[in-house]
Amino acid sequence: MDFRTQISIPKSALSISHNTRMMLFGSCFAENIGCLLVDNKFHADVNPFGILYNPLSITTAINRLLNRDAFAEDDLVFRDGLFHSFLHHGVFSAETEEDCLSNISQRFLAAAEEIGQTDLFLVTFGTAYVYRLAQSGAVVGNCHKFPEAMFSRSRLTIDDIVGVWSPLIRRLQALNPDVKIVFTVSPVRHWKDGAHENQVSKSMLHVAVDTLQSEFQDSVHYFPAYEIVMDELRDYRFYAEDMMHPSGTAVAYLWTRFCETYFCEETQKIIDEWQKIHRALAHRPRNIGSTEYRNFLLQMIGRIENFAAKHPNTDCSKEIKSAAQLLETL
Repeated sequence: MDFRTQISIPKSALSISHNTRMMLFGSCFAENIGCLLVDNKFHADVNPFGILYNPLSITTAINRLLNRDAFAEDDLVFRDGLFHSFLHHGVFSAETEEDCLSNISQRFLAAAEEIGQTDLFLVTFGTAYVYRLAQSGAVVGNCHKFPEAMFSRSRLTIDDIVGVWSPLIRRLQALNPDVKIVFTVSPVRHWKDGAHENQVSKSMLHVAVDTLQSEFQDSVHYFPAYEIVMDELRDYRFYAEDMMHPSGTAVAYLWTRFCETYFCEETQKIIDEWQKIHRALAHRPRNIGSTEYRNFLLQMIGRIENFAAKHPNTDCSKEIKSAAQLLETL
């Protein structure tokens, strides 16, 4: 007897390889899978505005990158000793205006260069609820704990979401006719919205994505991260301590299903080859100053360089530099 409901995911016609240039936007799934893509040597720019939760904030971020509309001092706000941007996650906030703007600009400029060459966008919607500045009506990506009176809260309709995403997808297609978008809905429950309100919100996101799939059948795909966690992993042992976010085990399982869906056998072999190197790099010697450890580092640099030469679309410069710096300390 099978005591779980397994989500059936057919092998996708969309194939992701180490040649694919990717950008990821959104909440939980985008961040988790994005980090795993980077760790496994894929070319992926993950959340250049930080974690974003609602569909409108994500479109604002992408359009701003396409327009190369860089940020300036006037875009920043100050509260609790930190400068913030209402369009960015708190990881960009800083004690000085200069540092905050520097944090934002470095990521923005790199992403603006990258977006025109991007083959695949992986976008995760977290909630259909948005917060707007009461004074201007502009949707914010993060309230940064400013007073509640500064904002109005509302729930997007399906038409609201499709209405901003349809023209954005057409714009991306104009840049690259072969561009693909993979949507997911975050399995993280927004419990502060209330149980019923959270379900309605997630439903809006699902139907909006389904509508976009129907409109852009050759370009838009959907990966059922939400369904896998809600149905296949229907147990609190697959959640973190807050009982809202997926646990490390759940994220690892989502990654496995993602790999099965989008990676060909050759791509998986490259991942397996890199993981052997990655595990070896994590080795901690008993005697750092030993000749054996020095030889180990020399061997690892050789292995990494051979891997990079064999797979020229991977960037292993960080690992080579790190190993070389360790050698210099011996």
